[in-house]
Amino acid sequence: MSLPPALRRPRRLRRNPGIRALVEETRVGPSDLIAPLFVTEGGGAPEPVDSMPGVVRWPLDRLAEEVRALADLGIPGIALFPVTDPALKDDHGTAALDPEGLVPRAVRRLKAAVPGMLVFTDLALDPFTRHGHDGLLTADGQDVDNDATVEVLARMAVLHAGAGADFVAPSDMMDGRVRAIRTALDAAGHASTGILAYAAKFASAFYGPFRDAVGSASAAGTRALDKRTYQLNPANRREAIADALLDEAEGADLLMVKPAGPYLDVIAGLRAATRLPIAAYQVSGEYAQLHAAARLGWLDLERTRDESLLAIKRAGADVILSYFAREVAAGG
Repeated sequence: MSLPPALRRPRRLRRNPGIRALVEETRVGPSDLIAPLFVTEGGGAPEPVDSMPGVVRWPLDRLAEEVRALADLGIPGIALFPVTDPALKDDHGTAALDPEGLVPRAVRRLKAAVPGMLVFTDLALDPFTRHGHDGLLTADGQDVDNDATVEVLARMAVLHAGAGADFVAPSDMMDGRVRAIRTALDAAGHASTGILAYAAKFASAFYGPFRDAVGSASAAGTRALDKRTYQLNPANRREAIADALLDEAEGADLLMVKPAGPYLDVIAGLRAATRLPIAAYQVSGEYAQLHAAARLGWLDLERTRDESLLAIKRAGADVILSYFAREVAAGG
């Protein structure tokens, strides 16, 4: 029995590479990406991060050469994450406010060497504290003191802006910190410094390799550091969007969802709720799991990498922080 002719044949738009490219709805290019970089003191060779194949801790003396290479590939920005000498860590994160600390010096060098590269600096205390939490602890040591932490974050923001950071990025999830940071920046004459707010940061199990890279896991003596009193419950989508909109109301310029891949619904929901640009962080665990499966021969690394980034962009992210940024921009 012959079938009637199909009036609509969607496969017409898939039949060769030229047509598929013509109607492709989502693309990820170098200008969509921010490269996270780990920086350490001194010189010498970059130190590989064992749990993140291809990722290294860059000595400060070598950092500018990598940033120049990223700029040449068309990547518009980098996000700096310091690896603090354990001897400089204490319970109060004192090193975070050192004007000659690792982050301010790194920012000054980068802005002098590669002035066109956007520099995003992290605002949180976990790289600087012995306990590994993102803020100052309460007197009984059982929780993070919200308001005391916010005061320190505002001072950090002014310090980073003074060094030349284009955006400060509070990743701590304290209540009210965006308003306090914006107020402090404006009062210090840094009205043009932007805020990339980690607006929906979840208490995720996907951060393990990052904590290894910056030493916050070992500082706390555990890989299961509990941050659930300030980071979001992975079960709560509505709460995440409500939190993000609070950051918008307080003066954030960009809103971040972290992690990216497991929270595409949150990215899409936030995209529908705001007109601000949305960033998403494809975190260390997302990166590591693709590499691990590829090493076992279970996945094609390049194809799954590109598909994962497309999914994040398709969900509504305007900007993606990814450890794949360099190789994607290089066409690898």
